[in-house]
Amino acid sequence: MATGFGTALAQSSERTAQVDQRIAVSKMVTAARARAGAKWFYWIAGLSMINSIVVMTGGNFHFVVGLGVTSVVDVLAKHVGSAGSVLDIIINGCVAGVFVLFGTFAVKAQKWAFLVGMTLYGFDGLLLLGVKDFLGVAFHAYVLFALYRGYTAATQVQG
Repeated sequence: MATGFGTALAQSSERTAQVDQRIAVSKMVTAARARAGAKWFYWIAGLSMINSIVVMTGGNFHFVVGLGVTSVVDVLAKHVGSAGSVLDIIINGCVAGVFVLFGTFAVKAQKWAFLVGMTLYGFDGLLLLGVKDFLGVAFHAYVLFALYRGYTAATQVQG
């Protein structure tokens, strides 16, 4: 009888270890999903700055994931002249820096960073809608979805 009880206890312990392992893996996957969503803030910041540099150097393309507000600053800076280039980099650098900060906190599963960043990016999408950049609006919607997935994962990570 002791042997049967010992076997049942060992099997129960093994099942518990398997469940604990599955829970740990699930938490790691959820944390990775939150980080993947958060990293979109870095893409937004980086590609917005590249868009600004392209405009300043006379290029004629832009990344749709970039910010509409930085495009507005680019256009206004072009009208100012040479001093506008400096202001362009400073203003757009600050805007991009804010999105880098959102990314920094969102990677740590800080829900507020996702919420505030998604709100600002959503308003930026409305700006693009106002100038009828429908491709930019569509991509903003996709990125907002990816950010939302990161937010829901961050919510699960914080428990």
